[in-house]
Amino acid sequence: MINQITEKKPKAFSNILLHLHPAAVSEESISFTRTFGLGGMAALLIVIQFITGILLRFYYEPFPQKAYDSILILHNNVLFGQLVRNIHHWSGVFLVLIVFLHLLRVFLTGAYQSPRQVNWIIGLILFALVIFSNFTGYLLPWDQLAYWAVTVSTSILQYIPLVGNSLREFVILGTEVNAETLIVFYTFHTAVLPILILLLMAYHFWRVRKSCGVIIPRSELPKTMVPTYPNLVYKEGVVALTLIALILVFAVFFNAPLLERANPSFSLNPTKAPWYFAGIQELLMHFHPFFAGFLIPLTLIILIAFIPFLKYEQSPTGIWFVSDKGKKSAKLSVVFAVAITIFLVLLNEYLINFEMLLSWLSPVISNGIIPLLIVLGIIWIYSKYITKKFKLSFSELVQSIFVLIITSFVVLTLINIFFRGTNMQLTFPWNL
Repeated sequence: MINQITEKKPKAFSNILLHLHPAAVSEESISFTRTFGLGGMAALLIVIQFITGILLRFYYEPFPQKAYDSILILHNNVLFGQLVRNIHHWSGVFLVLIVFLHLLRVFLTGAYQSPRQVNWIIGLILFALVIFSNFTGYLLPWDQLAYWAVTVSTSILQYIPLVGNSLREFVILGTEVNAETLIVFYTFHTAVLPILILLLMAYHFWRVRKSCGVIIPRSELPKTMVPTYPNLVYKEGVVALTLIALILVFAVFFNAPLLERANPSFSLNPTKAPWYFAGIQELLMHFHPFFAGFLIPLTLIILIAFIPFLKYEQSPTGIWFVSDKGKKSAKLSVVFAVAITIFLVLLNEYLINFEMLLSWLSPVISNGIIPLLIVLGIIWIYSKYITKKFKLSFSELVQSIFVLIITSFVVLTLINIFFRGTNMQLTFPWNL
């Protein structure tokens, strides 16, 4: 009887796994460097967010008079309360980073091209939902950091032509962040967004499996197929345990931020947006608000979403960076993006201010159109240079420009987070 029970367990376990994976997979597709386990890590972090979020709901009260106190009670009076909040916070941070890296991996291996265009769009939507889930949760502690970060972030909406002010008032339910804002953010964070993420994530994984799983380089040799269990499952288990251990280390040694109770009458200096919006806030330091807060981000989002539907001369190969030429041009794009972004920021900060130099012009022209044309000109010249230098194909060129833009945005984000001090002046991190 005991033998019969032990024989049934692996079979039942295998049946569960077959809902997530096929019975056998290509040996090459499960190489760790093929995907670095990023998709699975993102799914695991979402599960951790769900579990810790449910635990936090038992003590959190979404009202301005009680929200901050409920966090203090959680920290001081609940066994492992602060640890649970720390885990929830750091898993949220890691989730944004890992989904971002997952999107980069998909792009840099060509897995966004036909027949996977729809899944690329779904991935972008999931990324947006993850960011907004973090953003809505950012306000919930109702401390100074949360209140003013959300105030700064939502103020960017004002730069949308015609409907900006109305849209901001619709989002925060008033002219400033208030009790109704907290209730709405809490509802979206704990109900609406989790449901949307869960449904889209399931559909996303289904489409990956429908597209025959991870894209791998073509080969004339027959594929070597291996059983999913234990070959893939064991690797996923090791990655999952490593990620959980890393989050626990962060949760034990680094507490989730909590400043004084929110005070609408006293703003922080500097007042910064949440870190995932820091790049946009840095753009506002160098461009007219219409361009930095609306036109540039919207254009980039449209272009990134449209990338899979361009006409490429070859189908995706599954090779990282397309080819050796693509790898070299991508490396050069990273170096160039870091150098030119830092140079332009310093130039604008200390030497050239178009709005002051061209004060007789409208700020839209002097601080918007002119610097934007300069940036576009730099990108155009660079694209011509690398195309000629490396004899790039169209797909390799698209990849290089994508890497250039993404790297520049990451640099702007880091500058805003680590090098903007009092009154948003440039300074060194140890002076913050």
